[in-house]
Amino acid sequence: MRFFMFKMIGALGLILISIALLLKNRKKQDVLYILGGIFLELYSLHLHDSIFIVLQIIFTLSAVYDLCKCGSKQLTKNR
Repeated sequence: MRFFMFKMIGALGLILISIALLLKNRKKQDVLYILGGIFLELYSLHLHDSIFIVLQIIFTLSAVYDLCKCGSKQLTKNR
């Protein structure tokens, strides 16, 4: 049962990232990348796969950075 739950979490992460690839709005893309990355991180922690864990940390942090960078550009644009 627990393994199935983590499979579903991983699948949800994959779906969110796949949807983000199809979007044109950068901010929405980043939000879905972050959520999908978090779900895949939980799945990789469950698997104890150190390479996948590091990959997901880097992926999620880069999406957070991009979201913050886009947000700060918008703030300076509105001044």
